[in-house]
Amino acid sequence: MTEVRARAARHKGQLNFEAELKALLYAYGDVPTPLPETVRVLDEIVTDFIIETCHQAARSATYSNRQKIKVDDFKFAIRGNEAMLGRVQELLGMDKELKEARKQFDVAEGEKGLEKGRGGRGRGKRKRGEEGEEED
Repeated sequence: MTEVRARAARHKGQLNFEAELKALLYAYGDVPTPLPETVRVLDEIVTDFIIETCHQAARSATYSNRQKIKVDDFKFAIRGNEAMLGRVQELLGMDKELKEARKQFDVAEGEKGLEKGRGGRGRGKRKRGEEGEEED
């Protein structure tokens, strides 16, 4: 993190990741109910890190003359931390595999639906005389 930004007044005192941080602390050997000060400090650190990373990604998008932030901007922002970048790439790869698997599952499910005489997904218009509709 290159510069320290002041936290917005609306976020002071508000814990964004309290439950997650308590679980994380417990997983790493802390007591089941950690001190509130510990959770608050960790929450501030995590929140500041996320805000700074988003600002760096926005800066990267601005340099590229784009209004919207892309995933590549976040990759560029965390390029200095090889472990984090590797984990992000691993998760993005898993996400892509899951989307492809869902797509294949939906296609296979849609084919079964077509065999039964019904359309796949969605609410299409019914044809006259189908499923209890009266004809004129």
